Amino acid sequence: MKFRVDRDVLADAVAWAARSLPVRPSAPVLAGLLIEAGADGLVLSTFDYETSARATLEADISDEGTALVSGRLLADICRALPAKPVELALDGARVAVTCGSTRFSLQTMPVEDYPSIPDMPAASGVVSSEDFAHAVAQAVTAAGRDDMLPVLTGVRLEIEGDNIALLATDRFRLSQRELTWRPSTPDASMAALVPAKVLGDTAKSLTGGDVTIALSASGSGDGLIGFEGQGPGGVRRTTTRLLDGEFPKVRSLFPNEKLTTAKIERKSLIESVKRVALVAERNSAVRLAFADGVLTLDAGSDDEAQASEGVPAQIDGDDLVTGFNPQFLLDGLNAMDEAEVELAFTQPAKPVVISGVTDADSDAASFRYLLMPRRLLS
Repeated sequence: MKFRVDRDVLADAVAWAARSLPVRPSAPVLAGLLIEAGADGLVLSTFDYETSARATLEADISDEGTALVSGRLLADICRALPAKPVELALDGARVAVTCGSTRFSLQTMPVEDYPSIPDMPAASGVVSSEDFAHAVAQAVTAAGRDDMLPVLTGVRLEIEGDNIALLATDRFRLSQRELTWRPSTPDASMAALVPAKVLGDTAKSLTGGDVTIALSASGSGDGLIGFEGQGPGGVRRTTTRLLDGEFPKVRSLFPNEKLTTAKIERKSLIESVKRVALVAERNSAVRLAFADGVLTLDAGSDDEAQASEGVPAQIDGDDLVTGFNPQFLLDGLNAMDEAEVELAFTQPAKPVVISGVTDADSDAASFRYLLMPRRLLS
């Protein structure tokens, strides 16, 4: 095996493939990055029996061949190389990396011990990479991070015809994002529970043109989902096993009525929450009082520092006092696109639904964020 490739293209592809390597691999070879130089070009792959990453690059290949080396070490080396073309060559049981006057020699791992990388399922449809990346970034805002509750660490992907819905919750908040795509069959109807971290990282990295989504028939943990699109330097493909378990039926949590609504300039609200939250005690709520065209935010206690700030608001309905985890509130506000947001309530002890305020002639906001209130200290 011997090939020559642009340093930046190689470094980016290696870093992308190596990002999903396990921190504590169950077998040494699973810490490896598979390098294949052949008729398909230069292919870099990683796989940990759950998630696979595969980047295909253009390279000047002198000799075809395959090698398996430490993925994280190769990523560190590529990142540190000078800005010159890189040559990799297999020499016995080692791989030589040469870039200008810089040379590294890496020990290889046994290729025959490396697991077979799964193929993509049949394509289910395509979606704009820009729309997909933005929608996923909004949806994963509410995904859980507690591995003791694995079902909540996923994003529920629901496909009905040309519509995709993305749902995520960690029990304290809930996100729902809708977007359109082009399904392979007009009456497509599928659902999958995708690991949120894999989904977020993948959507962010597929930056050009369209993303192909490929979902296997099974909707359980035995199923597989794949994503393929353009990345810097070539095609990138990720597959991951679906999470097993029943995602909670969260759609019913969005109320059908609004008894009190407040429309507020989003950036002003974000800055106010940040300032007031500076004196909020750990795990305590920021108090929000809606009355007389003003949202008043309070935090702190009599024994410690206190803060208060008013923000103009267009309030429709009864006066209301409630409280929220300030970071969770900021997460939802920062995920919005619109200049103005609406906070909709049924009653103080019930969740708030936050959405962007759109023009009268445009479609309703496609992202909704539901947040549970926190008990206020007396």
